[in-house]
Amino acid sequence: MITLRPRQIEFVKRSIEALLKHGNTLGVAPTGAGKTIMLSSVIGHFCMVNPNFKVCVVAHRKELTEQNNDKFEKVNHSLSTSIVNAEVKDWSGQVAFAMVQTLSKKNTLKTIPHLDLLVIDETHHVTAKSYIKIIQQAKEINPNVMIYGITATPQRGDKSSLGQIFNNCGDQIFLGELIESNHLVKPITYSVDVAQEKLMALKKKNAGDYSESEVADILDQAVIVDEVIRHWKAKAGDRKTVIFCSTIKHAEHVCVAFRSYGIRTDVVTSELTKEQREFVLNQLTIGEIQVLINVAILTEGWDYPPISCVVLLRQSSFKSTMIQMIGRGLRTIDPAIYPDIIKKDCVVLDFGISTVLHGSLEQDVDLEIKFIKKVKKDAKKKNCKACDREIPVQTKKCQFCGHQHEAEIKEDLSHVEVVLIDMFKKSEMPWVKIDSNTSYIAAFNYWCCLKKLEQSLILLGGSKAKEEEPEIIYQGNDARKAVDLANRFIKKREKPYAIQNFINMANFEATKQQMKYIPAKYKDLSQAEASVILSFQFDAKRKLEEMGVYNN
Repeated sequence: MITLRPRQIEFVKRSIEALLKHGNTLGVAPTGAGKTIMLSSVIGHFCMVNPNFKVCVVAHRKELTEQNNDKFEKVNHSLSTSIVNAEVKDWSGQVAFAMVQTLSKKNTLKTIPHLDLLVIDETHHVTAKSYIKIIQQAKEINPNVMIYGITATPQRGDKSSLGQIFNNCGDQIFLGELIESNHLVKPITYSVDVAQEKLMALKKKNAGDYSESEVADILDQAVIVDEVIRHWKAKAGDRKTVIFCSTIKHAEHVCVAFRSYGIRTDVVTSELTKEQREFVLNQLTIGEIQVLINVAILTEGWDYPPISCVVLLRQSSFKSTMIQMIGRGLRTIDPAIYPDIIKKDCVVLDFGISTVLHGSLEQDVDLEIKFIKKVKKDAKKKNCKACDREIPVQTKKCQFCGHQHEAEIKEDLSHVEVVLIDMFKKSEMPWVKIDSNTSYIAAFNYWCCLKKLEQSLILLGGSKAKEEEPEIIYQGNDARKAVDLANRFIKKREKPYAIQNFINMANFEATKQQMKYIPAKYKDLSQAEASVILSFQFDAKRKLEEMGVYNN
């Protein structure tokens, strides 16, 4: 019997409430949160309440479909399940687990029964045509079908919005929460500058839209690979490691280099068959290899907890991709399964610019639908250094004069800069002390007040809308928890861009107009701090006085 942790129980409760209220909801939970167990509990709740309740869980990989089915049965022993995939199309179970590739086919679409709940696993894929077809068919059969999505990475790389399907986020579990509760290990992240200037220039030139082969042209150099091995030996030489490379040739070159140093290394790419990939992965499991190199194979849906070092030898324009890669090393060790392994953290070595660009492993959920105008791009060109004729930018040998174009490399990288990055250090909204017992935080539309009582703390959250009454969010003695809940209360309600704009106000001095209405005891305020004080005076003070929480 699987017992849910307190935070998982909260996640399930909020998801159920949001589904009942909105008819759809998105749940965001990172690697290690127990995503499958939580979605199984949500489904189980509805099925136990109504024995005729029919559910379909859709995933994009066979392994995920089988994994979801297995874990669901462990959570919900009494509920029947069935599978819909290329081999079998069985809708007999109260809960059917389906492959999107199979279900979206014309003939299979017609077999979809009346569904009460459609669950989309790895929901960041949901705006693809195959998923849209399934959702439209389910709604055609039952206009009231509820749609539940769950993902670790809510922001899609192609900028299409999950807001096309979901109008709310029922709950979000943050990576920082899981690390603090010891359900994930902390990443110790190093940014190693072997070619940051060139990668930044590449990003700027192509407006962030560049190919992996362009990145490989920069990073796939013998002198850089030697630096990778040198820093890996110094920081993580005894750790099981996964390396993410830009191209297959790049991965093969890195593999050869590691082996030349006597390091047991292998590579998995799309060119291997499923059986060949499984063989290599098993070699890692049984200890025959220490370092596993891959190209876009292990980014998503692969977990091997003993991995305690992640090497980034590719660029990720999108934070979601970076989080997925680093997440491969954050799993904790179950001592019952790995009694001889101790894992306290994960070393991340970034030889690109992903960690510098994105700065944090936390993600905001933005369901606002944005309409993006697509611009047709001309093929990128460069001039041959020998004959000065225009040739495609990725050309290594000029078709006119035969000159070889190789990426420039540094002769000596032995003194490259290595920077330790805190991937959880991020700007926060400012708290202002109103008096010795009262602290207050606010953004544009919502606020929280933390009040010290005789025996405990009380945290209230409210809206600047006059008709809305404040709610008690927390009462207890854990100030750190209260602050965390306050941040979450506001961030769940405000638009991410609105919060960032508010945070940016901390860089500017309070205006004369703001200071007109602020008590003289406050000095040297930023625009953000002044805004918080004004919010307390005009939005919260009267409401708190009426509740008997504030008296001044």
